Amino acid sequence: MNPTQQSLVDEVRSRIGERAVIADPAEIEPWLTDWRGRWHGRASAILQPSSTPQVAMVIALARQLGVPLVPQGGNTSMVGGATPPDDGSALILSLRRMNRVRAIDRAAMRTDVEAGVILHNLHEAVAAEGLRFPLTLGAKGSATIGGLVSTNAGGTQVLRFGPMRALVEGVEAVLPDGTVHDGLCGLKKDNRGYSIDQLLIGAEGTLGVITAARLKLVPAIHSRAVAWLGLSSTQAALETLYALQAQTDRVEGFEVLPDESLHAVLGHVSGTRSPLPGRHAWHALVEVVAENAEQESPTDLLARLLEALVAKGIVTDAVISSSEAQAEAFWRIRDSLSEAERATFGPATQHDISVPISDMPRFMSDAAEAIEAAFPGTHVSGFGHLGDGNIHFHVRAGERRSEDWLAREGPVVTEMVHDLVTAAGGSISAEHGIGVMKREELERLCPDRVRALRAIKAALDPTGLFNPGKLV
Repeated sequence: MNPTQQSLVDEVRSRIGERAVIADPAEIEPWLTDWRGRWHGRASAILQPSSTPQVAMVIALARQLGVPLVPQGGNTSMVGGATPPDDGSALILSLRRMNRVRAIDRAAMRTDVEAGVILHNLHEAVAAEGLRFPLTLGAKGSATIGGLVSTNAGGTQVLRFGPMRALVEGVEAVLPDGTVHDGLCGLKKDNRGYSIDQLLIGAEGTLGVITAARLKLVPAIHSRAVAWLGLSSTQAALETLYALQAQTDRVEGFEVLPDESLHAVLGHVSGTRSPLPGRHAWHALVEVVAENAEQESPTDLLARLLEALVAKGIVTDAVISSSEAQAEAFWRIRDSLSEAERATFGPATQHDISVPISDMPRFMSDAAEAIEAAFPGTHVSGFGHLGDGNIHFHVRAGERRSEDWLAREGPVVTEMVHDLVTAAGGSISAEHGIGVMKREELERLCPDRVRALRAIKAALDPTGLFNPGKLV
């Protein structure tokens, strides 16, 4: 620990107490590596204030001493966005002690939540009030609200409710100069210039440390049904989605996967079985909900709408869950895709990309053809949230597989994928953020955007103390 870091640690201990500092290397170690295990940093201490005034105090002291800080919640970033630099120059600022649900307003259907609240705990808290927060993802047991806001997280319900940006009504945060931005007033109309709240959402902790958020809630689910569809193509999947959305606004999930990915799960995950007989080139998982007993039941609604699509030949075959256990079994297949593909097909470059929804089927086929031609022996596959234009696009080593394939050819493959995505008017990061992983690619492909981001960063954090090395 260098002298300025030691001074900061000593001041924090003196003003807040021993619990506000973790200096034991064994306790720090689990927080130095990213979720995927690809980036590892060094930090001599973790600072963990328990209130917004304490966060403001820590940041003011850090600014005075010139100590960089890496804000961290559940450390579930997929792109190294919460990993400290490997030179040990920064300390970790943990928000995990700020874990209170401050208020739940049933009438206004909103909640004020501190940054360290774990997503699963928020789900349980609002469920007790007959409400729900309509965002979920695989890391819900460890991801925190502050991190989810800071990365504009997505998940499987974006189709109906949008990403985190659409669910945040206000943000409380400490800015790099130590001042507190209080955006929790919940104004529907506010035209006082730039929206500081929206600027902080998705900023990956580079412009301010989010300490709390006001979030929208929706009614609890009364009932749901999940259907598994067999389809001939991704174009048929898109036609199915459009047809369903034209008839109802109650579709909350629409996920697609190729037949080979389904069978990877069936061969790898014990207890799984194919929802449909026979083979289908593509599959879709559809979830429909009802919020009250007066609405047509999700099962009846799906049966009515899918019957027409099967009759038209758009959907080849379909089955609707007959129980909650079967609905969960369908989702288990979807949630096991990444694990099963890694175990079955070996190394692959994985890309979290988006293109306009209407262009996704054409992009998936054209990009796959171009990449497989450029790298003979590779195999391209994609699955994910077709309904919001976000596909997890994987290029497998295939016949080119070797011990060093990812290191040797992976960057070149990724560059080509990103070039194709950019040419299609898409984004190289749909829901995982930029972090460390995609920073150079963002600058290569979007120099004008990066210049604007850096100008904003320089204005709010001129000394570059907030989450150094991330995003910009």
